[in-house]
Amino acid sequence: MSRLRSKKGKGANFVPQNGALVEHRKVGVWDLYVERDAVLSYFPTSWRIEEYAELLNDIPYLWRTLRDVATLAWPLLLLYVALTLMISLVPALNLWFSAQLVNIVQVAVDQRVVDTNLLIQIAGGRVLCAAVENLLSSASRKVSIALNWRIRRFYSAHIFRSMARLDVPTWDDPVASAQIEAVVPKGQNAVAWVAITSIVQTGSTLLRLFSQTAVLTGVLWEQRDGLLLSVLSFASNSFTFFNLAYDGDMHGAWAATTRDNDFIRMEGLKQLVSRSKHRKEVVAGGLAECLTAEYSNLVDRLGDSASDFWSAYMSRQSDRSFHPVRLLRLPLSELPQIVFTLRAVQQPSSIPVSLASLHLMQRTSGSFIHSVRLLLQQTGNVSGQLSALRKLYEAGNITNQVVDGTVPFPQNTQSIRDGICLEFRDVSFRYPGSEDYALRNISFRVAPGQLCVIIGSNGSGKSTILKLMARIYDPTEGTIFLDDQDIKVLRLADLRRAMAILFQDYTHFPLSIRENIALGDPTRMHDEAAIEEAARLGGASELIAHLPNGFDTYLERPVRDLFSGLPDGTTNLFGRKFDNGNLRTYVDTPIDHGLSGGQMQRLAVARTFMRSSSAEQGVGLLLFDEPSASLDPTAEHDLFSRLRELRGNKTMIFSTHRFGNLTRHADLILYMNNSVIVEAGTHEDLLKVESSDYARLWRIQAEAFL
Repeated sequence: MSRLRSKKGKGANFVPQNGALVEHRKVGVWDLYVERDAVLSYFPTSWRIEEYAELLNDIPYLWRTLRDVATLAWPLLLLYVALTLMISLVPALNLWFSAQLVNIVQVAVDQRVVDTNLLIQIAGGRVLCAAVENLLSSASRKVSIALNWRIRRFYSAHIFRSMARLDVPTWDDPVASAQIEAVVPKGQNAVAWVAITSIVQTGSTLLRLFSQTAVLTGVLWEQRDGLLLSVLSFASNSFTFFNLAYDGDMHGAWAATTRDNDFIRMEGLKQLVSRSKHRKEVVAGGLAECLTAEYSNLVDRLGDSASDFWSAYMSRQSDRSFHPVRLLRLPLSELPQIVFTLRAVQQPSSIPVSLASLHLMQRTSGSFIHSVRLLLQQTGNVSGQLSALRKLYEAGNITNQVVDGTVPFPQNTQSIRDGICLEFRDVSFRYPGSEDYALRNISFRVAPGQLCVIIGSNGSGKSTILKLMARIYDPTEGTIFLDDQDIKVLRLADLRRAMAILFQDYTHFPLSIRENIALGDPTRMHDEAAIEEAARLGGASELIAHLPNGFDTYLERPVRDLFSGLPDGTTNLFGRKFDNGNLRTYVDTPIDHGLSGGQMQRLAVARTFMRSSSAEQGVGLLLFDEPSASLDPTAEHDLFSRLRELRGNKTMIFSTHRFGNLTRHADLILYMNNSVIVEAGTHEDLLKVESSDYARLWRIQAEAFL
């Protein structure tokens, strides 16, 4: 499994249907497509020449990493390198001690004399060597842990910054998201730490090989039959160089998919019963028995082929691991013993020396071959690790698709206090990857300080207009103007500082309620009075007061609790409600504060009020996208009253699919349908037009309350 690696293919595209370049294999219910590559296919994958060619392009990132790490903790880095290199010398030292023991045996056989003092020194040396190795290994582990955590903290900030700066189109781009995902640590070790350890370990293995070679050369010249035994021992171990398992490695690009509908349905049923978001409907619909029967039927129908890809792949490799060349291993491994037996028959007196030499050579050859193979694997991995370093630093330079402008906005603060002039001129827009227009030839103008209400059904394009105003996306066609300036030339930071926006698809951050509201205006993160006022304006004060920890309540804790099976009857854990269950082990209990959709929306509205109520921020444009969608009529009336209070001279754009008090006071109403503006005017003007769709919908909604 450790050798299964995915690398960029040689071609510009990986096309599974291209049988000349891609091989198809059936793995259970999975179809596996592997890039064909016959070159050196029976040799270690680390011998692939293209990997080393890539090193030249990636070496500058290694130096940059070393400079950054040295800045963080150069004493720890040097100590880690020194300890690792010292540990690599231990095998050679042990080999030298073993050779000395063989010499003692040789002298004892030839002269019937044993040098007791030398024997004690060698024995003591080996014990001391083992003790030193343990001490060095222990020290190396402690140093590596400390160094790893410092590196992890440093690069976590780098990755956080790289992710935070991406705009929405770039974040949604699969290429950019894959680039970010590649540098996010998957476990305890950061990408930079893995690369550093790979480089250091490669150097350590080189030093181990060099020192072992030097000692082994000296030993061979002194030992009877040393050269012969070493050749035979190395020959018996040399087959570990070859990849003898049938198609055991996926060297280049590869892809796997399943088209088995039964397996897909089975996995879907498994997710249906395991995800908490589906639990209510499973229980309320009485689906348990039906789903269980269907799942059991699919399991029986699929049989042994119903497994995930990696399980099926490893099972297939185990079944096909036989190779004829493996038959040579056993005879070759017996050759040293055969030679030893023949030598013992010819020279019985030399049996102790030959036996000791045989043991020494077999052990040394095994260790040496292992080190050589390890070196080849490590040097092959170095290319991948340096490539990972390059991706780590390049992640901070991903180009955003929404290009920043250069013109400050506003050019004078008075203009923003009087509201912002907004104009759409022949604007059309399609979301990335979509062929349908979300907006088509939209044109309208909102004067400074005016209230514009956009009305239309879901999917008519209302939310898209607000996203374009905030430059979440740029128009596919046409131009947007703010105070008669092309919005694309304005600095993004200035533009977004001048507006407050509440999206229809609002989210709650995995932070406390206090921070959820305060992030509406990061400059006043610690202004408790402003936070409480924003909560009041958003209509959230009362519900916050009833929450267990008030403003410090987490609606979604970012850190999960861990626990094993607890005694039945446990109802409280870590100060929170706990519902024990037989299957609930090492998982977190979801926090359910019983908040309705309307209450959750009030918290989101409070965050918007936090920004829009700031006089210092110079907010001149308020954008509200369906802010009352989940509110009851009373809460909606109160919200509209606070919005009128808040508005002052600011320009406000308000989208909704319901008619309310704001429409009566609107300076401009845009009625949208099917991505275009159908009608525009004031409330009174639109009602006067008998064929007006706006008037028709107004009467329909009004009649519901008569």
